[in-house]
Formats: sequence, structure tokens, C-alpha cells
Amino acid sequence: MIAPDVVTPGGMAVQAWALVDGFRREGYAVEFIPTNPHFPRGLRWLRRYPYARTLLNEALYLSRLRQLRRADVAHVFSASYWSFLLGPGPAMVLARRLGKRVVLNYHSGEAEDHLARWGAFVHPWLRLADEIVVPSEYLRGIFARHGYGARVIPNVVETSRFRYRERVLLRPRLFSNRNFESYYRVDDTLEAFGLLKACRPEATLTLAGSGSQERRLRRLAAAIGPDGIRFVGRVEPAAMPGLYDEADIFVNSSVIDNQPVSVLEAFAAGLPVVSTATGDIATMVRDGETGLIVPPGDPGAMAKAVADLLENQERAAAISRRARREVERFSWSRVRDEWAAAYSCAVT
Repeated sequence: MIAPDVVTPGGMAVQAWALVDGFRREGYAVEFIPTNPHFPRGLRWLRRYPYARTLLNEALYLSRLRQLRRADVAHVFSASYWSFLLGPGPAMVLARRLGKRVVLNYHSGEAEDHLARWGAFVHPWLRLADEIVVPSEYLRGIFARHGYGARVIPNVVETSRFRYRERVLLRPRLFSNRNFESYYRVDDTLEAFGLLKACRPEATLTLAGSGSQERRLRRLAAAIGPDGIRFVGRVEPAAMPGLYDEADIFVNSSVIDNQPVSVLEAFAAGLPVVSTATGDIATMVRDGETGLIVPPGDPGAMAKAVADLLENQERAAAISRRARREVERFSWSRVRDEWAAAYSCAVT
């Protein structure tokens, strides 16, 4: 299994370790190769310098790829753009030279732009994969338009880690678990919260995540009025269920996305979801059924949707119950057999 480790927050790392743990429990021998290995203690200062950091990271990562000699299948997680070239690219080349089978597990919501614009920097590498696996029909459609067949295996959520509870009294305690990057538009979430707080002064918003937009978002929070806004930073996966349990409503404003695990985790914990319909979200959050959909870039619509849930709590409870049933198809017991089939095909 070749993927980012959880030292870097993000859905791919969570997914990779969920699969590693699941298959080890099933008796499979699984080795994990991080694309972002820990730096030796004496060289950690290099993390302050982008180019030096990248060079050292790549050198450490490439040295660990020798573990592929012991593998039958290389399961390679992939994002887009430069991370595609620096992570999956070398792993797929070496695996093929060693006569190993390659399963490329592509996750990026930026797939359309990546496949269309990067041409020679992506297509030759994709042809190295014996099997391309994506988590959504949304991504399968993009790959099909570019001439590639892909198998859909949804993201896995360990539902047992999350305590499902119905909010008998739904309170305006909002939660966002998206990193602070421009395409997740956490600024829209903050502005929606400011609008909601004008009529619900007791409202709170907890933001879990980190990223390049953090300073800007903190300034925006200060301008809105920091009362009720809590930045909790990067949260270890083991601590995440507690944050969902504290909250009552999950909000997401992304404009580029695929199948966010955070939305599935909200389903598992019983939080009604208010979200944009980017990527595969529209198939997960069906408006009025398993959540509420709002237009992208419209904080006013998000504030209104949250207010509607608070004013119609029976509807909110019904949405949460349906969402909890929906998330069962993302459980380990469902996904396990699909991955076993993908591995079997890859080694046939």
C-alpha cells in the first residue's frame, strides 16, 4: 500500500490506513510505504524550505520502494498534478519492472483538469496500471471520457468508530472538517456562520483542518466576530469521532471535490449535512433526503438551509436517519469483497 501517511492531514491517508488495518485483520500481509516519510531528527529543519523538503522527501520515499520486491500487488494511492508524478509515478514504474501488478487508486476531484491539461505528464503513467480504481461514478465518468476504464470501489468508513445519536434537540453547533485550501471554500462556511449568528447568537462553529488559507481564514473569523468560532487545527483520526459527537450540523462549501470522507463520517455520527453538490457529493447528499444541497459560493443559502433544519427538527432527524442507512454501503464489510475482487483481477 503506497499512500500519504497521516502526518499529512487528508482523506487519502485516512483511506489508506483504513484499508491496511482492515486487510491485516482479514489475515492479509500488507506493507505500507508512505509517500511522505518521516524526516530523520537532524534533518527536520529542512521542512522550512520547500525545494529542499521535496528533494529529501523524494529521496527517502524512493529508497523505501525496494519493499516492492516482496509484493504481489502494488496498491498505489494517487492525487493529481505534481503529487501524481512524485508519488505514484516512480512506484508504478518500479513495480512493473519488478513484474508486479499495479492497482492505481485515484482520488482527486481535479481529475478532469489533470487528465485534460497534463497530457504527456499523466497518460503514459496511467497505462502502467493493470487496474484503475476510483471511489465514485463521477470519477469513472471522467476517466471514461479520456479513454480509460475504471472500477468503482467507494471510500470506506469505519462506522463503529462513530457514535450515532439522534439530536433530539438540534442546536446550532456547526462543524466543518475540511482542510484550509481554496477549493474547499471554508471562507464561505465562515460567512454563512456570520449570517446565521445574526439570528442565532448562541451558534458555534468548529473548524478542523490546516492549510495554506489558514491566516486568511483567521482574519476573516476575527472580522466576523470570533465569539463562537473555534479553530482546532489538525486532528488525529482517533480524536475525530469526538468532534463529530460534540456537533449537531455538518457544513461543507467545497467547489472542487470528489467523495469526501468527512461527509460520510458525518452521516455515521448522525449529523445532518448541508453541502454544495460538487463532484460525487450530489449522489451522497441527495437534497431533502440524506442532506440539504446549496449552490456553491452562496453563504446566504447555506445559512438559510441551516436555519431551516433548526426550525424543522423532525425533518432534520429524518434526514439523519436516512443518511445513517446510506453510509452502510461504505462499511468495511461491503468494501472488503470489492477490493478482494480488484486484487484478484490484477493478479490474474
